[in-house]
Amino acid sequence: MATDTAGAWQAWRDGQAVLILRHALAPGVGDPAGFVLDDCRSQRNLNQQGQQQAKAWGEKLRQLHDGSFRLYSSQWCRCLETAQLMAIAEVKPLPALNSFFAGRGNAQAQTQALLQYFSVSISPEPIILISHQVNFTELTGIFPQSAAGAIVALPLTQPARVLAQVRLVAKDE
Repeated sequence: MATDTAGAWQAWRDGQAVLILRHALAPGVGDPAGFVLDDCRSQRNLNQQGQQQAKAWGEKLRQLHDGSFRLYSSQWCRCLETAQLMAIAEVKPLPALNSFFAGRGNAQAQTQALLQYFSVSISPEPIILISHQVNFTELTGIFPQSAAGAIVALPLTQPARVLAQVRLVAKDE
């Protein structure tokens, strides 16, 4: 993996890479019994720290790029809330980013759909993907903490070509 974080951010700004983020902090593992996709009360949701992380990502991305963005999210409430609190673009729900933890989805089919969706070599705008640990790990081989990310070269491949791992607290970002 490359260690040139500045170069990775430039590739992202130039539309030659995507930023994939694990949703901000939502304490716990998996989802409670009785999970319903369209009912946030039945899901694990962001706590106050997670809400602050999402807002901080939005601020950071606006500092890194003063133009428009393409923002895609899992349909899970913790991912949608992360994306909405970033307040950088209209959030486009993308089922390929939905969790497949504990048999909820299909890892292979969703990852292939993601690879196909982002099979372009260049995007006219920087792309941000908000997803889950299992999706992030399946694509990159990295086990991310909440609100951690990676800049991944386009077109997406499996394994992905990770240009840099990124976090909110790193000073060199």
